[in-house]
Amino acid sequence: MFRKLIQNVKKYFETILYLFFGVATTIVSIITYFIFSKVINFDYTVSYIFSWFLSVLFAYITNRIWVFHSENSDFKDLFREIWQFYFARIATGVVGWLIMAFGVSVLHQNDLIWNLIQNIFVIISNYVLSKLFIFRKK
Repeated sequence: MFRKLIQNVKKYFETILYLFFGVATTIVSIITYFIFSKVINFDYTVSYIFSWFLSVLFAYITNRIWVFHSENSDFKDLFREIWQFYFARIATGVVGWLIMAFGVSVLHQNDLIWNLIQNIFVIISNYVLSKLFIFRKK
């Protein structure tokens, strides 16, 4: 049984790391959103944009180094990787904001709950895009 567990951890190690850093990214997003929204009292849209920017920066660094072990080092490949990463995050970020706006502005519900909901969608979408397009092995 222990051997089977070790085999599964090895088999799914990349996914486990992605989930770990996805949770860490979500925590960064939630904490920074809370600070901007409730401590500094920015509008939820401004709070979302600032927390999104900081979360994406954190996600890129962790994904590049620890999850997908990117070895791109020349300027052209590195620029392509960064551009694709941020473009994918912009796309999922816009959808995340639409989910949040729907929950807050249309349904008139708690912005912190809808921030968590949109983060779950964003994590799953970003993994698929990163795995299949951005950090794919050549």
